[in-house]
Amino acid sequence: MAQIESDFPLLERIHLPEQLRLMPLEQLPELCSQLRQYIINEVADNPGHLASSLGVVELTVALHYVYNTPYDRIVWDVGHQAYGHKILTGRRETFSTNRHFGGLKPFPSPEESEYDAFTAGHASNSISAALGMALAAKNKKEAHRHVVAVIGDGAMSGGLAFEGLNNAANTPNDVLIILNDNNMSIDRSVGGMKHLLHQLQTNPTYNRLRYKASSKLLSWGWMSESRKKGILRFNNSLKSLITHQQNVFEGMDIRYFGPTDGHNVIDLVNTLRIIKDMNGPKILHIHTIKGKGFEPAEHGGALWHAPGKFDPHTGELIRNDETGMPPKFQDVFGHTLLELARQNERIVGVTPAMPTGCSMNIMMEAMPERAYDVGIAEGHAVTFSAGMAKDGLVPFCNIYSSFAQRAFDNIIHDVCISKLNVVLCLDRAGLVGEDGPTHHGAFDLAYLRPIPNIIVAAPMDEHELRNLMFTAQQPNRGPFAIRYPRGRGSLPDWRCDMHALPIGRGRRLHEGTDVAVLSLGPLGVAVEETIRQLATEAPALSVAHYDMRYLKPLDDLLLTEAATRCRRIVTIEDGVRSGGLGSAVLEWLADHGMNVPVMRLGLPDRFVEHGTIAELHHLVGLDVEGIKKALLS
Repeated sequence: MAQIESDFPLLERIHLPEQLRLMPLEQLPELCSQLRQYIINEVADNPGHLASSLGVVELTVALHYVYNTPYDRIVWDVGHQAYGHKILTGRRETFSTNRHFGGLKPFPSPEESEYDAFTAGHASNSISAALGMALAAKNKKEAHRHVVAVIGDGAMSGGLAFEGLNNAANTPNDVLIILNDNNMSIDRSVGGMKHLLHQLQTNPTYNRLRYKASSKLLSWGWMSESRKKGILRFNNSLKSLITHQQNVFEGMDIRYFGPTDGHNVIDLVNTLRIIKDMNGPKILHIHTIKGKGFEPAEHGGALWHAPGKFDPHTGELIRNDETGMPPKFQDVFGHTLLELARQNERIVGVTPAMPTGCSMNIMMEAMPERAYDVGIAEGHAVTFSAGMAKDGLVPFCNIYSSFAQRAFDNIIHDVCISKLNVVLCLDRAGLVGEDGPTHHGAFDLAYLRPIPNIIVAAPMDEHELRNLMFTAQQPNRGPFAIRYPRGRGSLPDWRCDMHALPIGRGRRLHEGTDVAVLSLGPLGVAVEETIRQLATEAPALSVAHYDMRYLKPLDDLLLTEAATRCRRIVTIEDGVRSGGLGSAVLEWLADHGMNVPVMRLGLPDRFVEHGTIAELHHLVGLDVEGIKKALLS
């Protein structure tokens, strides 16, 4: 843990924001400097989301300085920019436990602190949540409660953000939306909103004159609510005519301020004080630098979003020796996609703002005209892919499993009803580790299985992933979902000649008569290790192992064999037990009149906390020890 007493004399005085608000304004720049260095020191040894939090240090200090938190609400979008917020709100002494099993949560959570106004983890929800809180305050006659939404890191490109803006524009409220514009999501921001924000300029003098004019009109009784929107529209039209600029926010009758320097904490405080009590919805547009104050992060792009361990003095990344290690599943996907695209000119790649995270960048660099980053817009990514598939292309649409939840209707309505050949590649399926419940890919098996026309598969290893990708791009294949986990596979020699796999057919890996283990996905590797250990520890126990490969359609032949040869069945999956493989097997047995005892191993009916993947698999009984215990029972 950082040595607060010797290195951070101002920061050590701040245990809660009420102490921050007692500081003289002129001390805030030095406090920001200390807070920034503290974050760097801590994250260097305890990996987490670095660059985003460094970029909002001044904004974080200014917000807690001006607003009476936690009574006033600060709603953080995405949440990986909130480390400074955590440190200033009573969690400095425990910040070294951030993202550790049993320690501080990786993102803001009301369960952890009253200063965390709303759950964060997925992008674009802050405006809608803040608007709801503002209207709740009005209904409860809490007239002095202020609500601020902080949105950035590309989240303004998400459809939910636009829905929130649209509602905020025509609902009486006083929400302040702070647009943290750093031209980044995890990778570079893309799309029309990025270009719009670059063009927006508002002269500070203009804002002051406008504020004085509105105050005068109000004092003279001319600025009634019925006249307000008309006056605003006239003013915005006149401004657009003079400046030759179109401001989408002012076009929606949302007051716009900025852009302003997001790293000048004194100016931020003064600006927030001016606009704090203005009536009506407002947007403060600030420009920040992702990774501000740590030169490698300022110029390192996506690498420093979550860099792992590094030297806080030199910026040198600390990497373990990976010689001879199996590759990450995402990298196998990325290289295989490029390989397939070179063979099949109909293949294109689509990702919603995650090209580096899912390794789509490999195809983007080699074939930029055939790979698309659509921004933080998962629903659009799916329907965009459906449009291309309708006219003969084969889109590989890569979305993190947890984020694909946001595109559920698009998968049903725009892909599956029309049986379009969209290949959904769901990265980070299952437990993802330190990012916790907002990022665990726990539900995809359960929510995809009931949808007609879709094939749902999960590879046990890298060879299976490559073969499933090869299978999915065959002509007239229809909707095809492939889910695979975060992290490394099990085969250092992962390249292989690819071939098509029969749809709905798994494989028998071990014969047995006592217990049949039906696994789906990479947990089959843990089952294999368990069987090897049991051969020595319990040689009398005869265990069969079937890699089901497909959740939908199920392999009738393997299920019949397992149910007739073995006395018991154990299913194992890295997803919720309710609705996944175990449920499917029970339904199949019931439909076929077979009475075989079944034990289902999977994720429990609760949100699993954060920790390393190994810790979490042990927690829920999906490691070798847990599988062995289940088989011996």
